[in-house]
Amino acid sequence: MSEQKLSEELQSLLATDGDSLTVAQLTDRVGDRGFGLLLLVLSLPSALPVPAAGYSVPFGLLLLVLAVQMLTGKKHPVFPQRMRRATLGKRTAERLLKSAAWMFQRLEWIIRPRMRWVGRRAGLSLMGILVMIMAILMMIPIPMTNTFPAFVIFLIGIGLTEEDGVFAILACVVGVAAVALYAALVWAIIAYGPEVVVTIKDTIRSVTQR
Repeated sequence: MSEQKLSEELQSLLATDGDSLTVAQLTDRVGDRGFGLLLLVLSLPSALPVPAAGYSVPFGLLLLVLAVQMLTGKKHPVFPQRMRRATLGKRTAERLLKSAAWMFQRLEWIIRPRMRWVGRRAGLSLMGILVMIMAILMMIPIPMTNTFPAFVIFLIGIGLTEEDGVFAILACVVGVAAVALYAALVWAIIAYGPEVVVTIKDTIRSVTQR
């Protein structure tokens, strides 16, 4: 596990002097620390309670690339040159840091190194399959449905970064629940038509506004 707290490590990764942070800069800062940190950062815009619009598809593609590399046994994440030019705006990065700090304050006390084999070859391959599924679900253009799979990837990223196999496995359980949720949503759309999404959206809004 890193000597820094996860919130401090994220601060150093997302810090930028310019107007934006490129994926190339982010990858260089991660260095040889593996896939966990990149999974965590690239899922942040869609995973947190204050999502940044417009990032689900481009960052979903980046996460899909990482998932394939995890599945095929790559030791270090590498992106094609075109993807390395993708950017995260400075204001967006600042918003994400604020939201992530709140999240980490509530999670860091339960996270500790255990079952480290989950972050090795076999474990990474299994995680890669789930990250691949979640990244694809992130990019499906159904309103209000990209946050859950992105949050699963976010949790997996925390588990891998902190070498906490138990936490990563629990994240996978949440991922299975996400797949079940999407299956139910697709079934509802097929059975009742696209207007069911509007009904679900209105129901969620009314519950959250109480």
